Amino acid sequence: MKKVVFITGTNSGFGWLATHSVVALGHTVYATMRDTKGKNAAKAAELSAVPNVTVLDVEVTNTASVTSAINTIIEKEGRLDVVVNNAGYFGGGLAESYTVADVQDMFNVHVFGIWASIKAALPTMRNQGEGLIINISSGLGRFSAPFMTVYNAAKFAVEGLSEGLHYEVRPLGIDVAIIQPGAFPTDIFGKSKTGSDTAVSAGYGDLASIPEKIGEGMGHLFEAVKPNPQDVANAIVKLIETPKGERPLRTVVDPATGAFTEVANKAVKEQYDNFLTAFGMQDLLK
Repeated sequence: MKKVVFITGTNSGFGWLATHSVVALGHTVYATMRDTKGKNAAKAAELSAVPNVTVLDVEVTNTASVTSAINTIIEKEGRLDVVVNNAGYFGGGLAESYTVADVQDMFNVHVFGIWASIKAALPTMRNQGEGLIINISSGLGRFSAPFMTVYNAAKFAVEGLSEGLHYEVRPLGIDVAIIQPGAFPTDIFGKSKTGSDTAVSAGYGDLASIPEKIGEGMGHLFEAVKPNPQDVANAIVKLIETPKGERPLRTVVDPATGAFTEVANKAVKEQYDNFLTAFGMQDLLK
């Protein structure tokens, strides 16, 4: 069945590839990005030229903007089948260099922006008795690597929102799924941010140079492993095409270091099932 799909952050990277991959299967895609009349005008025009793709100007940190977009889709299509929360940016550097405002910005994009779309979509999905919410997390949502601490914290929050909600709404016919990508050569690194309190670096000595070395190491990794961002788009498509109730909570897409995340996911899932059973919620595991 043709599905109505809402995707955030479609001007580049995973969102751009996912839009093309999903619409190629005959689905209707509402592709969102910000500043469609400005810096993203060319990208918006290119996507708008693709049949069955409608570009919407959405600022994910503005709840009214997100809610309005989703309401517009529902009014036009009469339904909403899939939400893909993909918009985001990378943040590295010394954790102490992040001000409270810097951390709030990170969470506004990666956590509150995601929640805004989920909150707006759930009533319609509940009425339909089906729906799919895909949240793009990271392997860094499972373990926190140094010098990426604030970014990791936001992804940890995405994992927490997604995991609990997965079990709450699955009995209503709604699937919540997480994709955990590793590092891929996309535009996200060109949009990366660091903390604005740069004065603290003087107190860290040689440690302050490690983030730059991490960047160099990532470049070597890309050359050696050649991770393909299309793999993440393919994972999104696979979740959409999988029948409801059969979709896994977590999907790891990481050819370089994904084994670490897979092992952690498996170990936690076993104990998580025991936890739900101990508290009388074993029916939610079915």
